Amino acid sequence: MQKKQLIILGAGIMQGPAIRAAKTLGLETIVADADPNAPCAQDADRFEKIDLKDKERIETLARSLQAHGRLAGIMTAGTDFSATAAWVAEKLGLPGLSYETALNASDKERMRSCFKRDGIPSPAFITLSAVPADGWKAPFGFPVVVKPVDNMGARGCRRADTFEDLQDAVHDALPFSRSNRVIIEEYMEGPEFSVDAIVCQGKITITGLADRHIVFPPYFIEMGHTMPTNLDPETTGNLLSVFNAGIRSLGIDNGAAKGDIKITPKGPMIGEIAARLSGGYMSGWTYPYASGVELTRAAIEVAIGEDSATIAATLTPSRNWTSAERAFISIPGVVRSVLGDAAAKAVPYLRDIFLRIKPGDAVRFPVNNVSKAGNVIAAAPTREEAVLAAETAARILLVRLEAPNEATASFLESGDAAGVAFPPPAYAISSEMEKLLEKVPSGIEESTPYLYNKATSKKNAGQSISIITFPEFETSELRDWAGRSVQESLEAIRTLTGFSLPVKKAEDVFFDTDLGYGFWKALIRGGYQGAVYLIDLLMLQG
Repeated sequence: MQKKQLIILGAGIMQGPAIRAAKTLGLETIVADADPNAPCAQDADRFEKIDLKDKERIETLARSLQAHGRLAGIMTAGTDFSATAAWVAEKLGLPGLSYETALNASDKERMRSCFKRDGIPSPAFITLSAVPADGWKAPFGFPVVVKPVDNMGARGCRRADTFEDLQDAVHDALPFSRSNRVIIEEYMEGPEFSVDAIVCQGKITITGLADRHIVFPPYFIEMGHTMPTNLDPETTGNLLSVFNAGIRSLGIDNGAAKGDIKITPKGPMIGEIAARLSGGYMSGWTYPYASGVELTRAAIEVAIGEDSATIAATLTPSRNWTSAERAFISIPGVVRSVLGDAAAKAVPYLRDIFLRIKPGDAVRFPVNNVSKAGNVIAAAPTREEAVLAAETAARILLVRLEAPNEATASFLESGDAAGVAFPPPAYAISSEMEKLLEKVPSGIEESTPYLYNKATSKKNAGQSISIITFPEFETSELRDWAGRSVQESLEAIRTLTGFSLPVKKAEDVFFDTDLGYGFWKALIRGGYQGAVYLIDLLMLQG
């Protein structure tokens, strides 16, 4: 007997669990993606190169399969193409959502309108199709959030505190919108949470609630999440009540739902709800690791029309662990190497490492959730063990950049020590410590403190190179973006450069062969990467 077929939209990392789960269910996987080199394209039983925005071509593919009587359903996970899946399902009479419902859950203007109509807690909003001219007045005050109405991953999303910020934000967001529209919302103050649900014939089953760790304003960069949440039961109940009301307001009655909810001074408020399983490693990794539930399998069963009793049986948790996902990032430049993979894999309770970069890739400081260097995932019986494992592994992974490089040099020369400007420094020192930094003598790097400059002559630097001490900073409790202490960063620098780099008092070093003010400034601004870049420049010049 020939296998039933399932169309899966997307062949990226986030769709890998769906492809694997479908095969365990005995389904033949027909996977569509615009990129034939997508990471999981080779895992499909059959791959079709189709732009997922082209719903008519996906429909044509589906009809050709249906004509042979084996097409069971269509689904996606972790992409913003749930509307394409719904279009095809509706046209062909397959299980799933209506196309109008999917549009409600993928177009933020429609979504907010549904919530406003039904009194669901969410921010006030307006939409624009052009940068507002001077003199334009918003119907609500600053701060506001600007985002494209039809994208995901925080692309083109940022906070604006002034009218000038707003103009810049709208200008930056418009290119990320397929419909050339941006939405401007009241800013919601408070911590953020992600929640997944399976909806089968109108019944909502919550399948994961996680704490999101959002940093780097004015952008909204998720540096990880921890599953399950650490919220108290009463607040959790209130949050889930609002989420369930939002699902019903959008009309999601048969499929999956993913929500971003904030706990504000006014109570829980919805950031957004998508008609799909979450991306960001939650539905395919951290929830299964924490609960023992293969959530993607359940979503597929809904998509192929399994009965509700069968689906409910797969959603009962078999364990109560914690899973923690953490990201690691890079300053701007070009990747020379990535080190620490083996050591990170050896961390107890670590499950996965996902590298998004390789040597030769250009990198930048993240302004959205797709511009990070990579992610790690841990799972353990306790929250403390899981968080420790993930954060330790993220700190072990080290990205070395090519030198010289104009983007790296520009980054190291920019910003302020207090971290007011974006991007912030790796170590946000106080004004008092900044004054102490100014007193550290300059050494070998005096004439080349991270400049993009190939002409400066090389000093007599080598294995005997030392660092002029900066004791107030060395012994501080400051941490970098990944939580590294100053001493951990110094060890990372030694690991990458191969130099012992002893730290000595000023009277014990040779100022023409050792590192001082410029080294510490590079470390404070760019973390271990900045300091290594400076040393690499010095080794190359001459």
